[in-house]
Amino acid sequence: MIRISSSFDSGAIDLVSIASRDDGEHVDVRIRRDSHQDFTQWFHFRLHGARGRRCVVRFVNAAACTYPGGWDDYAVVASYDRDDWFRVPTTYRDGVMTVSFVPQRDSVWFAYFEPYGWDRHLALLGRASASPRVRVAGLGTTADGRDFDCVDIALPSSGEARRKVWVIARQHPGETMAEWFVEGLIERLVDESDPVARAALALADFHVVPNMNPDGSVRGNLRTSATGANLNREWLEPSMERSPEVFLVRARMEETGVDLFIDAHGDEALPYNFVAGSEMLPDFSDRQRSEQGAFISAFKAASPDFQDRCGYAASKYSSNALKLASKWVGHRFGCLSLTLEMPFKDNADAPDARVGWNGARSKRLGEAILLPMLANLRAATATG
Repeated sequence: MIRISSSFDSGAIDLVSIASRDDGEHVDVRIRRDSHQDFTQWFHFRLHGARGRRCVVRFVNAAACTYPGGWDDYAVVASYDRDDWFRVPTTYRDGVMTVSFVPQRDSVWFAYFEPYGWDRHLALLGRASASPRVRVAGLGTTADGRDFDCVDIALPSSGEARRKVWVIARQHPGETMAEWFVEGLIERLVDESDPVARAALALADFHVVPNMNPDGSVRGNLRTSATGANLNREWLEPSMERSPEVFLVRARMEETGVDLFIDAHGDEALPYNFVAGSEMLPDFSDRQRSEQGAFISAFKAASPDFQDRCGYAASKYSSNALKLASKWVGHRFGCLSLTLEMPFKDNADAPDARVGWNGARSKRLGEAILLPMLANLRAATATG
């Protein structure tokens, strides 16, 4: 008998109905809203018992989701083993998103994007901490009582003052490509045979928060934490009661300072990798503008997966800009401060029909960003 379940890390779906017919299994589901909030887009569930049978899975509330434009030209990801994720035939019409698929095994998992589970997060911390360059700093605990950690990466032999690079990811927990991205960056920074990593660490210490929203990630939320907070709107006035994650990271930033900041995200609608800067801020300086332009040019040279033709208009965030991480950091520290966006769909500039944009490609982008970071650090050092 066919079954649907989502009682696991980041699992999220509401079953409406299941019916066996002559032409296959028909499953209607509703995408579940975030805990405490009406954000609705993330899903992750297991279908069992339909090997060799055509399954028609209808997401009946797709049009009522937070970003319905995200379903245009989108394909659901699926996996038999939760390691290899691939896109399955998906249509969106008349407000309903439909997957039509014949599973070749007893169980198949479906998700909005390739998941990044809590076990993988802990394994990343464990692997990183094996490096003499790394200290995993416990910043505190989340509302649900989970450890909240920052990965500090520096050359152990250096005692001189160096620049400080901060990278955070997954303020919005459903944007799992962000933690895949950070995994690629961390793995490159701890690779002692990588000359780019050695050169960057000779100039700067790195502070990386792989998952800003552990509670929302495990709960299967798209954008909010266990308290219902959208963390990327909490940076102006965070609190330990509503947004402890932002409060704790801000406090650590005040201790270390920030010279370069990247906040990694995913965009539901745009099929491109791009950055959003802080040029809408009244105190955005000529130096920040110059550094931002140079960084974008260097990133384009480092990775064909990155572009600057398509993205957000500078006016997208104006009245509430300082509530956002990259805008607050750019204002507070006067540094180059960027939001990086990656697609939930595919990269339209370099499409891959089988997997679309996925975890592995996000990791490669995380590796590639170290080159523009190094260029920025060298330029800053040269000018004093």
